[in-house]
Amino acid sequence: MAKRKRFLTATMPDGYVKTIGPTSAPLTHYWRIVAYLSDGQTEVFWGHAKSLKEASGKKAAAQDAARQRGWKRYSFETVELTESFS
Repeated sequence: MAKRKRFLTATMPDGYVKTIGPTSAPLTHYWRIVAYLSDGQTEVFWGHAKSLKEASGKKAAAQDAARQRGWKRYSFETVELTESFS
């Protein structure tokens, strides 16, 4: 019998869907930073974490990055991952 593969899915408020896997890592949350640059362009940074606390900790790093890199503004979002198997 074939081993089932575990996938994790994050659905952001704007409808963007990110799928991670197959994985056995104990991840629970996905975070995303959208940085708006002064020239009108955007940069996206993302990652996943083992807890909401760990993911939320990236918000402080985003504040520092905005200051250091001169971002016009940025948005920080965290969502819970959902698990599925195939």
